[in-house]
Amino acid sequence: MIDILVQWLIDWGYPGLFLSAFLAGSLIPFSSEIVLLTLVKLGLNPMACLVLATLGNTLGGMTCYGMGWAGRTDWIERYLHVKQDKVDRMQLFLQGKGAMMAFFAFLPFVGGVLAVALGFMRSNITVTTLSMMLGKLLRYIVLLWAMQETLQLVM
Repeated sequence: MIDILVQWLIDWGYPGLFLSAFLAGSLIPFSSEIVLLTLVKLGLNPMACLVLATLGNTLGGMTCYGMGWAGRTDWIERYLHVKQDKVDRMQLFLQGKGAMMAFFAFLPFVGGVLAVALGFMRSNITVTTLSMMLGKLLRYIVLLWAMQETLQLVM
């Protein structure tokens, strides 16, 4: 089923990449990296792919932030599958660290919980968004760089 979804998103090109990045950024277990690397390897513009993946993933993360900000623990548990105790522990960890911690929202397993917790804490939305976007952008840059290095080694 996942293979079919990935292929469908690849077939959609740029919109598929944006959607895959959005889904991956919103706590849905999905790998936008596969779609990104495949599309770049197929010849789509790497800069356009980088921008769309970053924007989609950031928007997905900010969706988690928004659910936290709304304070709807029932939504968070139902749609994001994050238990309240995880959010509480993350909030405790984030105390005094501020919105710049959103930079680490790209990390697997904890990134979405971090975004939800920052929303609950009502962290500065501008700093949160920019920090989150920077972290996600750098992750995609490193991924594309690693792909280039790997391709050069193979050739």
